[in-house]
Amino acid sequence: MEEKKKPTFWSKIRNRYRLVVMNDDTFEEQFSFKLTPLNIVVLTGLVSIIMITLTVSLVAFTPLRAYIPGYGTEVNTRKDLVNLTLKLDSLQNELTLSSAAMENIKNIMSGNVGGDSTPHSNSPQRGESKHPSSPPSGEIREGVKPSKEDSAFRTQVESQDKYSLAFSENKKGKESISNFFFFTPVKGMVTSSFNLSQEHYGVDIAAKENEPIKATLDGTVLFAGWTSETGYTIEIQHSNNLVSAYKHCSVLMKKAGQYIKAGEAIAVIGNSGEQTTGPHLHFELWYNGKAIDPQEYIVF
Repeated sequence: MEEKKKPTFWSKIRNRYRLVVMNDDTFEEQFSFKLTPLNIVVLTGLVSIIMITLTVSLVAFTPLRAYIPGYGTEVNTRKDLVNLTLKLDSLQNELTLSSAAMENIKNIMSGNVGGDSTPHSNSPQRGESKHPSSPPSGEIREGVKPSKEDSAFRTQVESQDKYSLAFSENKKGKESISNFFFFTPVKGMVTSSFNLSQEHYGVDIAAKENEPIKATLDGTVLFAGWTSETGYTIEIQHSNNLVSAYKHCSVLMKKAGQYIKAGEAIAVIGNSGEQTTGPHLHFELWYNGKAIDPQEYIVF
């Protein structure tokens, strides 16, 4: 008998096999497949390629890549860091300019007039060289003297005392307070007028709840606090020895020693203190130590 040839690898993977699925009880054939090892290898390879392609597509073209640690964040992080560094540098420059400007203002107000310490735009930046022959922008050159007008203006500014409670008199004597423009502290209805005989040294104005109370003139706060009789009270010293008082407030918005401008909110209408029966403002004006009728100067 002739010796059988050994099957080659190619013939082995091309051998046909049949995969049959049968009912275990009746041995009835349900379905069957004709397979070869080559078909199984090809099918497995195709499925693997499809799965890899789908995975790469999901990672590369969908937002899912953001959930993969370290993927696609390094470049964006570097851009964010560069932008933040530039913003921080700009903020530092602005802070330096603001601080120098405030220092110059303080020096001018105190009379220490010297060189301008504010950095200028012609100062050397990164990558630029400063010429040694050019003097610093804030340096005062020797031999330069202030003009007569500048000296007179400085003398005038230095002679003024903005925060003093004792206001200076003009050459003609004290101004009459009738020439003052009084700002109405609060708009409302006068429920009780000025009456010296009844020791009612001001006017009571009823207004809406939470209505702001405003300063009638420029001045400095003398007192801002609580008393058992008048509740929350604030008193302001004005020029020409004039004092205004605001009583029975619910909230005080200023403190003693603060400088106030006319029309600036200083308190809120209230009903505090023992000498009150409802929300209102008790407003007083005192001139040279004497109470005067506010309705002669202000329309409420």
